[in-house]
Amino acid sequence: MLHKTRGIVFKTTDYSESSVVVQIFTEKFGLQAYLINGVKKPRAKISRNMLQPLHLLEMVVYHKLNGNIQRVSELKNAPILTTIPYDIVKSSLVIFLNEVLYKAVRQESSDENLFNFIFYSIEWLDHQEQGLANFHLLFLVQLSRYLGFHPERNEAGTAAYFDLKDGLFVKSKPEHNLYLAPPYTQYFNLLIGRNFEDLPEIRLPNDIRKYLLDRMIEYYALHIDSFGQIRSHEVLEEVLG
Repeated sequence: MLHKTRGIVFKTTDYSESSVVVQIFTEKFGLQAYLINGVKKPRAKISRNMLQPLHLLEMVVYHKLNGNIQRVSELKNAPILTTIPYDIVKSSLVIFLNEVLYKAVRQESSDENLFNFIFYSIEWLDHQEQGLANFHLLFLVQLSRYLGFHPERNEAGTAAYFDLKDGLFVKSKPEHNLYLAPPYTQYFNLLIGRNFEDLPEIRLPNDIRKYLLDRMIEYYALHIDSFGQIRSHEVLEEVLG
């Protein structure tokens, strides 16, 4: 049976001389693997270039319950990303976000709220020209809400520390070493509850941004089983300066 669904490319892997298997997070079926034939041929209807990380798709697919690899009938980029592929800052952000999402999003069932958040975020990034330096930090904070470990702000106004293990702002230093302390706690709190539209107003020194990113990656690793190591953030930090 054929189904229409939107999708977000996560990872493309060579399968044969002209075919690939693409991990696509779909609106209708969650994360699925699709075999696409002939993508490397000169006049391919679906080209490898259409399957770049976090490219946005409209698809018509075959779907079999409990199928390991699904099939695609039709696929197109929609909307077409007009700046991300050509902007070094945006493309570096996307490479980093793609690595995080590939490690963090695993559900093989529909999660429309999570899907819409990621889809909207990529659209926003493609159109935005200001406030990009902290986009990835705010993305990680907001993504954690959909993954089930968004920071609790009950004590944020008076707390000196943020406990990375429990996801809580606390007044006393935790007994372990997995926490944020001043001034990082206050900078982190600045990001929580903000929207992407607020980014041009958020100013973080480079060293603060780098520290918060390292701790956010640690936060994800604490709350997602087998999250592993993130490597692309090092390149991103160089690009952002």
